[in-house]
Amino acid sequence: MNPDQGGVCQGIRNTLPAMASLNCDNDVVCLDGVDDTFGVKDAFRVIRLGERVGPWAYSKKLRGWLRNSLPDYDAVVINGLWTYHSFAVTSVVSQLRREGVTNLPRVYVMPHGMLDPWFQRQPSRRLKAYRNWAYWKAAEHRTVRHADGLLFTCRKELELAREPFRPYRPKQEINVGYGVPSPPRFTTEMKSAFLEACPQAVNRPYLLFISRIHPKKGVDLLLRAYAEMAGKYKTAEGVPLLVVAGPCDSAYAEEMKELARQLGLWNAMPSIEDGSKPQVTFPGMLRGDAKWGAFYGCEAFVLPSHQENFGIAVVEALACGKPVLISNQVNIWDEIQDYDACLVEDDSQIGTNRLIDQWLKLSAEARGEMGQSALQCYGKNYRPESVAARFISALSGA
Repeated sequence: MNPDQGGVCQGIRNTLPAMASLNCDNDVVCLDGVDDTFGVKDAFRVIRLGERVGPWAYSKKLRGWLRNSLPDYDAVVINGLWTYHSFAVTSVVSQLRREGVTNLPRVYVMPHGMLDPWFQRQPSRRLKAYRNWAYWKAAEHRTVRHADGLLFTCRKELELAREPFRPYRPKQEINVGYGVPSPPRFTTEMKSAFLEACPQAVNRPYLLFISRIHPKKGVDLLLRAYAEMAGKYKTAEGVPLLVVAGPCDSAYAEEMKELARQLGLWNAMPSIEDGSKPQVTFPGMLRGDAKWGAFYGCEAFVLPSHQENFGIAVVEALACGKPVLISNQVNIWDEIQDYDACLVEDDSQIGTNRLIDQWLKLSAEARGEMGQSALQCYGKNYRPESVAARFISALSGA
């Protein structure tokens, strides 16, 4: 449940409080260290069984806990695939059934995008793709086949999950959606916290990228597109600042900083004498007030990702009334486009250039209308309360 790992644990934290408000109690069982709270106080019970071991995340305590505790629950959701926890649940349930235990819970699997064909087709993941294929044949297809159903975050994820592996025989495919809590109301403290973390944005309009700085996210495409647009729009206003917010402690993040330097977009030590201003800045990971200040203050959110199962940050931007500039590999792009709350292009250099260019050409009036549409899109599709109701309906077998 380490929040730095994003994705799955964030989705759980978004959904369970809304389910509790509908009188559905939940426990989370994980393989974190027994004292690892990561500074987070959750509103639901987290049962930490101890550190996992190795890349398979093996835990010698998990099977025993499952044997003793599964009959106490009405339903179990396996969040994610490819590690020991999914194998353990499937094998223990099968064993208990053979032993004649009848009061067992319904079991569902929520892949969280882990069955997306991108992971099998991406050249840089070739060895992992072979490993996943072998593991699917040996074990994971049974997890899917034996479960009472598969739960998906959006329609596109459900459709894509059918492509990469055989045999693929789920009993049910259910699009439950994904809830993202409403952001806190804007305060001046949020603006101050963001500008303290990112002083380059003082009195400047900016576009916001906030995510992991990872090859999958299309950061290189975005930087090159910015260099192209900076050369094209040589006006008094120029292009807005680009804020690339995310952990900067990886080798790839350093590569992206170097690329920004080479493109003339960023300098770690800008010259005060010549009055130059960076066109890109890397403030690191933004949290709390600084994060919300970044969302509320931006012109638009941008994510030209090569693969995005859902995109929590995309929906957070919508909830703040901000248009989103995204690739058509963000799986909810069509849902957002139905509300005219986004610009969408291919996840290519040409597509990303076009994405930024289209935004810069929009009038202030058109941008304002997109912002209003963003709020409507969030309200109709991504509030946790409506998603929790669908989730509970699915888990009850309705």
